[in-house]
Amino acid sequence: MLRVENFSKRFGPVQALRDVSFAVRQGEILGLIGPNGAGKTTLFECLAGVMPADSGTIFHKNQPLAPSGRSPLLYYMPDAIAPWPSQSVSWALDFTLGFFGGSPGNRTVVIKELDLQPLLAATIGTLSKGQLKRVLLALALLTSHPILFADEPFDGLDLRQTRDVARVFRAKAAAGRTFLLSIHQIADAARVCDRFVLLSGGQVRGEGTLAELSAQAAIRTGSSTVTDLEEVFLALT
Repeated sequence: MLRVENFSKRFGPVQALRDVSFAVRQGEILGLIGPNGAGKTTLFECLAGVMPADSGTIFHKNQPLAPSGRSPLLYYMPDAIAPWPSQSVSWALDFTLGFFGGSPGNRTVVIKELDLQPLLAATIGTLSKGQLKRVLLALALLTSHPILFADEPFDGLDLRQTRDVARVFRAKAAAGRTFLLSIHQIADAARVCDRFVLLSGGQVRGEGTLAELSAQAAIRTGSSTVTDLEEVFLALT
């Protein structure tokens, strides 16, 4: 569905991204995996057109996609933002539906899926970290964009909420929506993602399913027992 080719970004002497390339397949959940400082957020901002990249091209169905053409296709959910802090959760849901032209019937569905009913009257500025994360996810899911980029979608959620959100992602992907999730907690990534892009030091160190990456790690280490995603990441980075 998307092909990302040779994205690079430098901040002064720091090379934040170096020739990052990978593919995104329709209807999959692709995990962008890496520690804090790996370049995940910078990459998301460059791909979404929030920040200009020094170089790089996105291809959509084998056609170059200009930054101006990305907004109808990609929705980017940043981490650690609190939009409209003085407005209620209910207002934010309605505004998002109206602004992006989403389906009104999805409002009730998303409220139930993310357990937002008790929060509808609360103002966004008063929410806890986990509550705010669920609201941000709801806003993203209410849009009509076929591809959703979510930066740290599980940060602030407890174990039960993380599993619930993972199930929601799986159901949406099965219905045809495509997800690129930036995740630094590898256990969370292993739970929900179909394939993985391993990012370290601003460079892609591996791309594929867990089985494919395990095979690469086995070649690198000379061991056939590298099957855990954490161990695979350490072996390849």
